[in-house]
Amino acid sequence: MSVLLFERDGDVARLTLNRPDAANALDLTLCEALFEAATECDGDASIRCVVLTGTGRMFCAGGDIGAMSAAGDKVGPIVGELASKLHLAMSRLARMNKPLVTLVNGPAAGAGYGLALSGDVVLAARSAVFSAAYGALGVSPDGGLTWLLPRLVGLRRAQEIIISNRRLSAEEAETMGLITRAIDDEALISEGMAVAGKLAAGATSAIGRTRDLLLASFGNSWETHLELEARGIATSISSVEGKEGVAAFLGKRKPDFRGAQ
Repeated sequence: MSVLLFERDGDVARLTLNRPDAANALDLTLCEALFEAATECDGDASIRCVVLTGTGRMFCAGGDIGAMSAAGDKVGPIVGELASKLHLAMSRLARMNKPLVTLVNGPAAGAGYGLALSGDVVLAARSAVFSAAYGALGVSPDGGLTWLLPRLVGLRRAQEIIISNRRLSAEEAETMGLITRAIDDEALISEGMAVAGKLAAGATSAIGRTRDLLLASFGNSWETHLELEARGIATSISSVEGKEGVAAFLGKRKPDFRGAQ
């Protein structure tokens, strides 16, 4: 059985964590498969949007604690390798020239928490809960959680959520701005794929530049970021997508960005 399902629905790729009997916990095999899939999605121009979700009742329980325990004295290097491979996959998904939609089908904990929040659009089933869980194990976070949470909810709330392991419902996560919105469980996949279809019909090159600008915004000075925006929009307006967008606006029609290759 494949630990990661890779399916295509037209120009939308759907990646599904597929270790339901292990709560979709992340072991090295799954992290390597996720990196390979992320690399393929990044490099395949026919894929215009990527959806990430999980099989079964959980989205992802984080790292595979059983595998870590079995590692004995080698647990440090093994967990380091596991986290590094996961981070490479997450980086590839964050830097690809197309949007990422995460569909949080159930509880997300540990590194699964960061993975859930990494989408441009994050839809969570109402049954989903979010738990950092690191403190209970006596470890510090991975999966980008200490980078993502302060940017999404502010430092003070991030400190409470991670350090005191505050458990959040999907509704609380929506109210805080942690996720895009909470969805009824039975509607999550259909609504998520509808969102992905709309994004896939958009100007993916421009979306890619927008993703880069947003990721860089906290590290750049005001003037540096303004210059990057100026260069980005100049490049975008000159592209086939930009020309199609302008022509559609002037022609009072809907743009066909899929056909603008």
